Amino acid sequence: MANSAKATEFKEKGNKALQAGNLEEAIQHYTEAIKLDPNNHVFYSNRSAANAKYGCYDEALADAKKTVELKPDWVKGYSRLGAAHAFLSNADEAEKAYRKGLEIDPNNEQLKNELDALDKKFSGPGKSAPLNSPFNSPDLIPRLAANPVTAGYLQDPSYMRILHELKTDSKAVAKYLQDPRVMKTLEVALGITLTKAEEPPPSESKPSTKKEEKTEEVKEEAMDVSVSQSQKDALKEKELGNAAYKQKDLDTAIEHYTKGYELDPTNVALLTNRAAAYFEKDEYQKCIEDCEMAVEEGRKHNAAFKIIARALERIGNTYLKLNKLEEAIKYYERSLTESRSDALVKKVNQLKKDIKEKEKLAYINPEIAEQEKLKGNELFKGGKFPEAMKHYTEAIKRNPSDAKLYSNRAACYQKLAEVRLALKDCDECIKLDPNFVKGYTRKGACHFAMKEFSKAIDAYNKALEIDKDNKEAKDGLQSCYINSTTPSSDPEEVKRRAMADPEVQDILRDPAMRLILEQMTENPGAIQDHLKNPEIARKIQKLMEVGVLQMR
Repeated sequence: MANSAKATEFKEKGNKALQAGNLEEAIQHYTEAIKLDPNNHVFYSNRSAANAKYGCYDEALADAKKTVELKPDWVKGYSRLGAAHAFLSNADEAEKAYRKGLEIDPNNEQLKNELDALDKKFSGPGKSAPLNSPFNSPDLIPRLAANPVTAGYLQDPSYMRILHELKTDSKAVAKYLQDPRVMKTLEVALGITLTKAEEPPPSESKPSTKKEEKTEEVKEEAMDVSVSQSQKDALKEKELGNAAYKQKDLDTAIEHYTKGYELDPTNVALLTNRAAAYFEKDEYQKCIEDCEMAVEEGRKHNAAFKIIARALERIGNTYLKLNKLEEAIKYYERSLTESRSDALVKKVNQLKKDIKEKEKLAYINPEIAEQEKLKGNELFKGGKFPEAMKHYTEAIKRNPSDAKLYSNRAACYQKLAEVRLALKDCDECIKLDPNFVKGYTRKGACHFAMKEFSKAIDAYNKALEIDKDNKEAKDGLQSCYINSTTPSSDPEEVKRRAMADPEVQDILRDPAMRLILEQMTENPGAIQDHLKNPEIARKIQKLMEVGVLQMR
């Protein structure tokens, strides 16, 4: 049950990330959900959708097939399966999937609409994409992946969304003519060069004839868009490696990734995939070496920033696994300079907090704390309060659970007229030891200094609950009552203080309190009965404190 609940939690996180457009993060969350509950068809369905949006169509297809395998009577699975086949230009398989779903639910409008869209998308001869849309070419994705420039685009979710829009509506290209990625995609799709190369300066090269320019243009086009057989074979090896990785056959996956990289050294994604397999095998040094090679080779071949970032993040994950937190943070931050990820930012921030906490715990030494306290005591007796405070502060760092140390430092702050800092230390002292009388008497003195007499009275009363004969608390109470009931000589000052205190305003607006105050005006002796109620007594004391209510 615990695993199922945790898996559902990851699924919800994935859904939120998917809705926010954080596709890679969504895929990670769905993957975690699947690890915890590998028989839940919904998790595979959701990851299929995320993979499809991210442009990982083979992965989307694999997840859709698993969805249908786990839940053959679930219509949504066939919708996912049909969509994945459609993205891969497998028109016949997509149609079979949609029709299978309609056999289960003949009135399903979504499947009907998807089937109509499929017919429009593949309306060319033999169910091919119409020739007037270069973005519907069945081999466009492999060609883009084989091109050193456009291969990096495929890792960018924003580019994949644009490409999907162009596949469904070729007229949309007018919106993206200023995007150099789209222009380069057109070059690959059409097999032409649309951007004019910059001509060399006259001093470096003779002007070319038109015939020579055309020859150079054809050579450039052949270099950019031609897909060698080895590159195609490399992509096949990558797919085989991915399939083996998903089955946890890591050695086979590594063999395929290695062969693929030998066939196409420009495809550094093969290195990051192999690194992932090494990571799963706990062969961390090999994982790091592959990721470092991916960064180096990726820069040479203009790989997408996301690929470089992924390699650096994977190095960080490896160091984290080895409990080398500083090294992990270093590589995570390098990853963020390549491509920002909110999830990774949170991870780095949490790691930094963990390191600080670890350092804080390692610094604790009660023996040294006691030595620092004694040094502080001597300096305090000699009236050297700033110097004493430094030693008390060091003592607190060495033993942050000792309540007396906060009380001692509060005394220094009081002497230095830093009343609010003193009050903060008193609160921490009381939190650590609720029965430490000195914490309450010092707190009462702080509130008294701030003319918050009702709060001071509360603190002194608390001290007397612990020690009924405590002289400091009794004297403090008497001072509070004398000062809080002394009439103010300036009515305007009384009014100003009352108007500036929201608590006073709330008391005066309370109908019950207004009635009590009227009774006290008519019969001063009535106050004795009302003071038996602790809440009313507190409110009356507050009004006396600011001078609104005066008693003799």
